[in-house]
Amino acid sequence: MRSLLALICSAAALLAADRPAFFAMDTAARLEPAACAQTLAEFGYAGLGGRPATAKAHADALKAKGLVFFNGYHVANFPSGQHQLPADLTQAVDWLAGTGGTLWLGINKVDLPLGLRMPPEYGDTVVVPQLRQLVAYARSKGVKISLYPHAGFWAASFETCVRVAGKVDDPDLGVTFNLCHWLKVEGSERDPAPLIKEALPRLNFITINGADAGDTQDLGWDKLIQPLGRGTYDVGAFVAKARAAGYRGPFGFQGYGIKMEPKELLKETMEGWRKMVK
Repeated sequence: MRSLLALICSAAALLAADRPAFFAMDTAARLEPAACAQTLAEFGYAGLGGRPATAKAHADALKAKGLVFFNGYHVANFPSGQHQLPADLTQAVDWLAGTGGTLWLGINKVDLPLGLRMPPEYGDTVVVPQLRQLVAYARSKGVKISLYPHAGFWAASFETCVRVAGKVDDPDLGVTFNLCHWLKVEGSERDPAPLIKEALPRLNFITINGADAGDTQDLGWDKLIQPLGRGTYDVGAFVAKARAAGYRGPFGFQGYGIKMEPKELLKETMEGWRKMVK
């Protein structure tokens, strides 16, 4: 009887360990640090993805509740001929130091020498050396970096982030997959699973949300970013594919622009998440 009970407990522990961590981005958890940590703990989130400037306050509040500050989002531009890291980048890293959070980096604009019009890949010649310098600086502060693809940015596509990270080739530089930006940039028909599998050695985070299917490249953000559990795009199938491909990292909830009271949004989304991974 005891051995059977031990076996059952062991199996339950393994299932719990295999269940992915699920955190909320501050686009959804729009609350002051103490209230944010309390609400996330109440609903069962693993922690928060926030901003470097408020990382310390959030990290302290989250830690008191046994939760994690996963990352801080920052958007940067990369000018050509830059020999020193821009002050905003070093400041972002400094703010994250000691929080355990990764720098979530969106690369917005890349200025090419003499304003040359070249294929997007030519921007790698500007971005890669500066990223190597940034990674080295961040490492000295105990901070890792993950490239965050964002529609409309120079690094709009997941593939661009993976390509650049591959050229930098440093274990402290990874990539993030964002479902809503994938749908906006690539559309809903393309299967992201092969790229996710290929990127596994560098894939740090995946963000998800409810969304509509169809011609997603022409849909507005109100259709591409919804509470988890809403929308016609099968997010549950996407999560299952990512897991089947071998991804074992955390998932984050993107709640940008959703016009709901934060607690209602977080509660509904957690209910949607639990249905997906039950």
